[in-house]
Amino acid sequence: MFSIDQLEAFVSTVEQGSFSAAARHLNKVQSAISQHIINLEIDFGVELFDRSGRYPVLTAEGAKLLPYAKASLVQHRRLLHCANQLEHTSHKDITLAIDEGIPLTQLSQALKDVSERFPTLRFECLSASSIDIRQLVIDKRATMGIMFSEASLDDNVDFEGLGGIEFDVYVAKEHPLSNETLPHLDVLRLHRQVVIRSKTSEMSSFQQAYSPDVWFADNYYMLIELVASGFGWGMLPKHLAESDISQDKLVRLRSQFENLTWQANIDVIQHQSVGNCPAHSYFRQRLRELRNAS
Repeated sequence: MFSIDQLEAFVSTVEQGSFSAAARHLNKVQSAISQHIINLEIDFGVELFDRSGRYPVLTAEGAKLLPYAKASLVQHRRLLHCANQLEHTSHKDITLAIDEGIPLTQLSQALKDVSERFPTLRFECLSASSIDIRQLVIDKRATMGIMFSEASLDDNVDFEGLGGIEFDVYVAKEHPLSNETLPHLDVLRLHRQVVIRSKTSEMSSFQQAYSPDVWFADNYYMLIELVASGFGWGMLPKHLAESDISQDKLVRLRSQFENLTWQANIDVIQHQSVGNCPAHSYFRQRLRELRNAS
């Protein structure tokens, strides 16, 4: 019967591209990885890789088994996390990472409720872009995150929706586009864009560079400052832009044919290692209830 070590060697070889790369990734010698794959092929009765070339290539049989192997590893990690929490029946402390662009008027009430139920709870709050929040939770620097939805997360991260907020496209009052009604969106390509990206230069799945001339910021307050100062156009949360609009610093762009406003979904994400923690579960529950009641 195959083992978890064999499944890890199989999946890692696919993801890393070679037996040697998989060995480095898993901190094992290459011969151990190769032997795990051979034993797995014996157990399954099929060849998982074509070894005729320089690098192993997944066979048709291997491709069919790969998603099941990945799912087995995910469930194995969940089992380990659950078993670990059974040993520690008390709650775990909460480290919450929040994207500054997200309005959280209910956060204080949710914190008050969870601290009353768990009076010994320790809490830490971090501020970061959504892409950085995803990595903070993956790395366990944060146990939870509230962020704009991303196309991909990680097998160790769970999520649920918390609703959404509206975004629109803005420029400074003195920007050349401020008094125009755009005939089409390609006009935006002629002007500098200011975009959110992570501290590691990773772009968001919904905040993409549209113009060839791009400046970057890693948080929405800096993004607004750059846009309001006339350095380019940007896609901003409407609730954050309101103050600068009222002070005649920002102008919402107009277009003849397209409605530039769109809805961005908000997710609360959580590392699987705290999946059964009562404090985290209650905190998520209160955030959801307060959000729905607003």
